[in-house]
Amino acid sequence: MLSLRSGRRFCHAVAAVASTEGTAVVSHCIRDPKPLEEPALVKLKSERDPEKLYHLFKANAHNRLVIENRFAFEDTVSRLAGAGRFDYIEHLLEHQKSLPQGRREGFIVRIIMLYGKAGMTQHAMETFYDMHLFGCRRTVKSFNAALKVLTKTFDLGAIEEFLNDAPTRYCIELDIFSINIVIKAFCEMSFLDKAYLIMVEMDKLGIKPDVITYTTLISAFYKDNRSEIGNGLWNLMVIKGCLPNIATFNVRIQYLVNRRRAWQANSLMDMMQKLGITPDEVTYNLVIKGFCQAGYIDMAKKVYSAVHAKGYKPNIKIYQTMIHYLCKGGDFDLAYTMCKDCMGKNWFPNIDTIRTLLEGLKKNEQLGKAKFILTLAQSRVPPFPSSQLSSLKSILFKN
Repeated sequence: MLSLRSGRRFCHAVAAVASTEGTAVVSHCIRDPKPLEEPALVKLKSERDPEKLYHLFKANAHNRLVIENRFAFEDTVSRLAGAGRFDYIEHLLEHQKSLPQGRREGFIVRIIMLYGKAGMTQHAMETFYDMHLFGCRRTVKSFNAALKVLTKTFDLGAIEEFLNDAPTRYCIELDIFSINIVIKAFCEMSFLDKAYLIMVEMDKLGIKPDVITYTTLISAFYKDNRSEIGNGLWNLMVIKGCLPNIATFNVRIQYLVNRRRAWQANSLMDMMQKLGITPDEVTYNLVIKGFCQAGYIDMAKKVYSAVHAKGYKPNIKIYQTMIHYLCKGGDFDLAYTMCKDCMGKNWFPNIDTIRTLLEGLKKNEQLGKAKFILTLAQSRVPPFPSSQLSSLKSILFKN
């Protein structure tokens, strides 16, 4: 753990980096929601009138089954925000802070995050600054929650001021989560060089970058078409002994696919498995897409078969990718089989892909199959727009 002096040095370093050109994960534990068994919870879930919802929640302010239920809390605030009743949100959350649970930092972290999700940033920051008024001790957890909310405003001045002031004033030692929040914000604001310098500075102060740090930076540099830095960060991560996780591998595979390097993407997927990291649906979809785009449809089919062989169930993205490229390659029989399969699960390719499939089936004089696909498309819930369905029908009945 850093000394207070080191923590302060980092805050000033962040501020210095930010001021040259202009800012993830909040670690907090919230108990799992309890089953919705009590009448109060059922009423909260079903109530649609904002005013009645507000009074119902306030009436249950001391009901632990309500206030300790994360879903009930978040859902209530979300629906009130959707109705534009920010006054009700303020009354509810301020009231909660005055109750015994307001002395628990974990509960206050939830209040800060709820204010943030409702877009009430000023209220979230005031909650952090006023924690001592209701007998709640501040630690890096509540600091990170406030920092997370503040970074969503993309207000560099406010973020810089908070980083300069709060840790020193409240004797808070920053942790890796604090750093990752700042780096993620800098990346989202396109200050990639600044984000990289933050990582370098924190490493000097003894806070070692973790896999989230590297993954955030690698992804940002790849998206910015600065692959030489992204590749360098990948190599640095490995040299430093920080093993990539599934998200890191997927970021790099995405980069390789975008560069039409399907075979390298496939090799990287093989490497994942040798390291004991199991590919997920995103990985398989990216590799399938890579082979399809590069014109290796047979290899895409093999990867698709491997998905089934390993017990995975293809998701809508994999179906969409396969059907699209099978149609493009003229394999309408397999495209039909896959389309029928995914439509049976109420997963539907986009309308352009369905149109291409119908045109191909009609051209191959397979009107029965084409009509069956049209029937399935007409049964979609929610339905396709009538104009789109009409265009599909016209394919089968035009000369």
